[in-house]
Amino acid sequence: MDKPNEIFVGSLTTLPKSEYEEFLDKANKDIKQKRFNRLKVAIAPNLIDKEFLKILKEYNVSTIEIEAQSTSDYILKKCGYTYNYANIKKATKMVKWHRFNVSFQLGIGLPDSTKIDELNTAKELAKLKPHRVRIYPMVVVKNTKLENDFKEGNYEPLTLNQAIERCKDVIYELNRKHIKQISIVKQNELNESKETEIIAGPYHEEFGQLVTDSIWYDSIVEKIKEFNVKVRKVKIEVNPKELPNIIGYKRENAEKLQEFYDVEIKAEGNPEIKIGKSKISVEEVYTN
Repeated sequence: MDKPNEIFVGSLTTLPKSEYEEFLDKANKDIKQKRFNRLKVAIAPNLIDKEFLKILKEYNVSTIEIEAQSTSDYILKKCGYTYNYANIKKATKMVKWHRFNVSFQLGIGLPDSTKIDELNTAKELAKLKPHRVRIYPMVVVKNTKLENDFKEGNYEPLTLNQAIERCKDVIYELNRKHIKQISIVKQNELNESKETEIIAGPYHEEFGQLVTDSIWYDSIVEKIKEFNVKVRKVKIEVNPKELPNIIGYKRENAEKLQEFYDVEIKAEGNPEIKIGKSKISVEEVYTN
């Protein structure tokens, strides 16, 4: 999560440089009313220079989210981005040297991108040691080049399940590289604007929750398989804040465990258990 005194105010990529200061001045006035005092902004890596960073320092920006999307030059070019991996590395070094926190955007399901490409991107971005990575599942937005490609059959978006699985794989890889601050863009916020109307792709109002639930499901299944008995019922203790993740969105985790493993779960909140941890014990076994 972002620090409590920091708020994300948007992307500067499409904004003319002449309007940066006006935008940031307004953002500073707005955040004072909301009890925040630091800003986070996003921008494409090729637009970052010393002059830009100096302006951000003057307007209380603490985190810069670099709109990397991929570290594959081929995929970046395919998507029409005007920067490459070398630009991403250079921008990251410059941002860190000027003592900003670094966040990255990482795209899932970009044109011609595969699961391997996304895992490679996760590995390469992790080497740059960001404070945070935000994952963007690609959806088709109205009035964009991607919409034309989609309608002409030149782009096929991921299904919801494919996007969930690929986001999970990227999260696992980032965790292996010790990147702990990971989040998924809130698609419902993107779809609220008529200017960014989503017409295709793995859209779901609770997409991030579905990914979190699926990660917990994998963890539960792995632990159940470690028992040397045929389990009928298990008790899962987690921090009370994570009880919904165990049961799953619309009870999906509980129902899948019942359907595929014939296991019933009893979830209980335990405030002594840390976030992300769990304790699983056997409540009942099959005797036959």
